[in-house]
This record gives sequence, C-alpha cells and structure tokens, in this order.
Amino acid sequence: MKYKFLVSPIGQHSTILVIKWLEQEQPKIDWLLRQLSFPIPQSTLAFIAQEEEADDNPLDGIPPQYHGFAKVFGEEEFNKLPPHWSYDIEIELTEEGPLNSPLYSMTNAESVTLKQWLEDKLKAGKIRPSKSPILSPVMFVPKKDGSRCLVVDYWKLNSRSKKNAYPLPRPDNLMSKLQGAKLLTKLNLCWGYNNVRVKEGDKWKTTFRTK
Repeated sequence: MKYKFLVSPIGQHSTILVIKWLEQEQPKIDWLLRQLSFPIPQSTLAFIAQEEEADDNPLDGIPPQYHGFAKVFGEEEFNKLPPHWSYDIEIELTEEGPLNSPLYSMTNAESVTLKQWLEDKLKAGKIRPSKSPILSPVMFVPKKDGSRCLVVDYWKLNSRSKKNAYPLPRPDNLMSKLQGAKLLTKLNLCWGYNNVRVKEGDKWKTTFRTK
C-alpha cells in the first residue's frame, strides 16, 4: 500500500493527515502506540502443494568437523525445553496484584500466523494454558525476509519489576578487544534467548494473552 505526500514546512510535525483523507481511507487508529493500520478484505488463497522426497543425507555439504554438532541445529532438539540452570530468569515484583493489559488488534494474515504459532508451541510443550492474574499482550514485528516475529509486550510487567543493576560492558571496550583480530566467529542460534528458562515460581508472571 503506497501513498503520496506533499513536502511542506510543518515545523516539528513529521506528517499531517487531513480529515478528508481519514474519512476516505478509514484506518484503524491505535492512539496508545501512535500507529495506523488498514483492514484488508478477506480473501481465499489456494495453493497446490508439491511433495518432495526427504534428504537421505542432510549432512551433505557440511564440513566433517561440524557433524558432531548437527543435532544442536536440528528441529527435534529445538522443540525440547532446555533444563533449568542457575542463570534462569528471575522476576521480582515491586508490588503484588493483578496486571492486565488490553489486546492489540491483528490483521487476518497475522491471526492465521498466530494460530499456527500457538499450535506449534503447545505441541512442543513450550507454552500451556494459564489463569494467571498477570497478562501481557502480543504483537507481530515484521522481519527483513518478510516473515513475522511474535513479540510479547512486557512493558507493564517491566514497570513493576525490580531493576537489575548489573553493569553492562561498554561497547567501545568490547570493540577495542577486536583490534588485530583476523578471524571472527558469528553464531546464529534458533531462538537462543527464548531457550533460557524462567525460574521456577516465576513462570506465572510471564503469561501472555491472545484473542
């Protein structure tokens, strides 16, 4: 969806939308997030799936020295919950009580993606139904490849959580350690942060809600 805008000296404002345009386009306005969304008419898409044979040798093309780590990147291991460790996420609240945030609106396409995501995560045992009094909304953030990334908006929970004052390293100090380096390693692990477990007794505080 593309629109043309006129470049004008309007001071500190980035954009001015006139009433006539709003009446014509009828966008949904989220005043809290300062966002406009445009409803898409429902449509039916049909695709013909083509069956493909499974790869007999999935390690073909991978250097032999990495074959021993193949299961780390496999879907079977990824769908398992990792064990609890001493560095599990701990959530300490500054005050007790319910914390309920309203739902965010979603397009039809986002609703389909959400349903599939919920089914996959329930099947894998990574999420489960809850009656927690603390509920945070979810939204989708577009990725560079066109797919959608589900994000839980924990800003209300964060506002009621005790802050961790652990000092973070300075970026310039980290960069200085790379001086003279000739070989650099880049890791891209599937959902790495989401594989860090929440401490036992704090899981109910991370409950999210969907429509």
